[in-house]
Amino acid sequence: MPKVDVYNIEGKKIETIELNDEIFGIKPNKTVVHSVLVNYLANQRQGTQSTKTRAEVSGGGKKPWRQKGTGRARQGSIRAPHWIKGGIALGPKPRSYKYRVNKKERRLAIKSVLSSRLQEEQLIVVDKVEFKEIKTKQMVKALENLKVNEKALMILPEQNKNVYMSARNIENLKTITVNTINIFDLLKYTKLILPVETVKKLEEVYA
Repeated sequence: MPKVDVYNIEGKKIETIELNDEIFGIKPNKTVVHSVLVNYLANQRQGTQSTKTRAEVSGGGKKPWRQKGTGRARQGSIRAPHWIKGGIALGPKPRSYKYRVNKKERRLAIKSVLSSRLQEEQLIVVDKVEFKEIKTKQMVKALENLKVNEKALMILPEQNKNVYMSARNIENLKTITVNTINIFDLLKYTKLILPVETVKKLEEVYA
């Protein structure tokens, strides 16, 4: 089992714990990670883009000129696609881009990234993150103590208003909870900050 040091928010090492091999000790599967990421991004698309066909553009009901005898090409409507202000042929219409991937794949992708962060020494485990009041300075100080200079993702065991509000205005720091964990955030942020309680919940859910 992989071992990792546990720090407090003052940056002092207080103990060493063992992590579950099934979550933090697997060989990362890049193919599955990519597949799940593409699925996540596709599911975020709104699909609201739309264009009007010649049937939806106003005007064009009358034939612009008679069929024969004018010397010009025959036309049935001034709203045909090749006319200025005409309808759009084969343009986009509102649609859903959503599709599903296997639950096992999603779980494997998350475990792959968690294992990868540990192997890259980009995972920090803290005993707990709690503030008595909303104070951005406290969060900034905690990050300095933990020597976090990269983009960091803090995964909390449950919603904590004081911690969330204290971190909200810090650039390159995002806080989420275990039940909102997703592949996009895990890949976007270089450093992972996990309280011990979060580690326990991850092992309960993904082991």
